[in-house]
Amino acid sequence: MKKLAILGASGHGIVVAEIALDCGWSDVAFFDDAWPTLSRNGPFEVVGDTAALVEQIREFDGIHVAIGNNRVRLEKFEFFRSHGATLPSLVHPKSVISQFSSLGDGTVVMAGSVVNADTTISSACILNTGSTIDHDCTLAEGVHVSPGANVAGGVSIGRLSWIGIGATIIQCISIGSDVLVGAGSVVLSNLPDGIRVAGVPAKSIS
Repeated sequence: MKKLAILGASGHGIVVAEIALDCGWSDVAFFDDAWPTLSRNGPFEVVGDTAALVEQIREFDGIHVAIGNNRVRLEKFEFFRSHGATLPSLVHPKSVISQFSSLGDGTVVMAGSVVNADTTISSACILNTGSTIDHDCTLAEGVHVSPGANVAGGVSIGRLSWIGIGATIIQCISIGSDVLVGAGSVVLSNLPDGIRVAGVPAKSIS
């Protein structure tokens, strides 16, 4: 029996739990810092908070941080890594991951996503439903590529950046750290750290 603890009781967490079950994890338990006020997450029971999970860490074969906020997700990931936890990546069986790409620990790849050759996905990333990451891309830690977003070849995306739903990043673009690309935006030029952009073409909104 493979037991997985999921930190983060939310709709995103349920999606992650279903992927885990599809990947062969036989037992999933939820933890959330809103416990005990939050006691259920859809069909799953919430059994404790972060402190409780630390106490029970050796009872699980892996821990996955299923928190949408990039900064909080990466902080929790690094916290549990410092405690020696195993932090597996989870890949939906109906996604396509090139054998010549790599996925970091704690990353989740959802249904319909595609990662092409010579791409590196770092730790604690979310590749959401139907997103595409083409060849020779690099995603740093804590990046979220939202549903239906398309990242062309040769793109680099910095730590904690968020690519909004349905956005398009053209080839060979460099996106800095902590960048927000708005829904449906088309990015045609490099973006510096910390900027917020939206539109077609994407322009600063900060």
